Amino acid sequence: MRNRHPAGQRDPYLARTGSALARSPSERLEPTRPRPPRRRNQGARQSRRARPLLRLVNGLLTFTLVVMILAGAAAYVFDGQLDAPGPLQQAKTIAIPKNEGTLEIAARLEREGMVTDRRLFVVAYRWTQLAAMIEGTKPAPLKAGDYSVRQYASVRQLIELLSEGKTLTYRVTIPEGLTSYQIVERLKADPNLSGDIQAVPPEGSLLPETFVVERGMPRQSVVERMQAEAHKLIEKAWAHRKRDLAIKSAEEAVILASIVEKETGRSDERDRVAAVFLNRLRQNMRLQSDPTILYGLSGGKTVWSRPIQKPEITQKTTHNTYQIDGLPPTPICNPGRAALEAVLNPADTKDLYFVADGAGGHVFAETLKDHNANVQKWRATEKELRGKTVSPTANAGSGAPAAKARSVVRTVPTAKTPPDPSAEPATPEAKQKR
Repeated sequence: MRNRHPAGQRDPYLARTGSALARSPSERLEPTRPRPPRRRNQGARQSRRARPLLRLVNGLLTFTLVVMILAGAAAYVFDGQLDAPGPLQQAKTIAIPKNEGTLEIAARLEREGMVTDRRLFVVAYRWTQLAAMIEGTKPAPLKAGDYSVRQYASVRQLIELLSEGKTLTYRVTIPEGLTSYQIVERLKADPNLSGDIQAVPPEGSLLPETFVVERGMPRQSVVERMQAEAHKLIEKAWAHRKRDLAIKSAEEAVILASIVEKETGRSDERDRVAAVFLNRLRQNMRLQSDPTILYGLSGGKTVWSRPIQKPEITQKTTHNTYQIDGLPPTPICNPGRAALEAVLNPADTKDLYFVADGAGGHVFAETLKDHNANVQKWRATEKELRGKTVSPTANAGSGAPAAKARSVVRTVPTAKTPPDPSAEPATPEAKQKR
């Protein structure tokens, strides 16, 4: 009973040694046994196994960080070279031919003194291509054309210039009043254009204006552009026309505008000249326009500056408005914007006649009587002008050439009455070419 302990209490010996109960008193007297070593858990063993992998990952991260730092430093230096001023000391124009590759372009830039090293340009361009692909955009190729390179242009600026195709542009100016054949010949003679023109466009289908083109632009493309611009202009002008005109279609408007274009070059009287022809159409009077005589004889190859001979007035052609009623079948030239708008928005007058005033303009009249008086004044002026032209001393010291007369609409009251030679002699008038 001595070895019994109350319930719930542990033997102090057992608490100290943590051993099982002694089997005998002598065993109680033995020294305390050391606690057996604890077993390492499974997590510790896995941690030891993972240490080489951690060291590898740590090394890779360190290496990557070093590489990134070096790459950033290199990129900073490289970026500075791209933006550094180039060797070009004066602005210069360079022509990049078609189908020339990057290496050839870089060599050309080096020869022209625009880059110090062609290899830097090539590497820089490849770098921009790679950056574009990383961003998910399509790399822009280097484009052919004429370029104006600014002074000290950097490599980056050269790449942007050639990639965006900021080529030099040229102006192609087509004056109003030329025939389609004459416009085609003018385009063929332009050295900044290329290629052939398939066919001469229909008369009146081209808009004469100044067009900005790139060097080497196909001539056929210029023609198509002029046709498209003319179509848009006609549609817009026809939609804003005055009502109750004596013309019934946009095609007729172009025909009459071509006649107005050749009759006067003055912007302040186009709408009044147009009103004369529209009033004549409304009263079934022949138009009697001199330029239609020339076009009827020579077509698109008309020499507008030559005088009209008396027999040519009575020579019947498809376009001679002294011999045909109404409008000719086609335009006689390609009218400009102002002439077309004048026909569709004419002056509010009752004029039926006009005659040249000898100073580049015209005198208008509503009646035949007033017109005949104006004709007599014109004949006196014409005689004076001829005298000045014939006499070598007439203009001595003046420094001004003799004025040229404009075309004359002759005085035929109705479409059925032929011209009266006694009332209006067919004196050749000097035409002014526009």
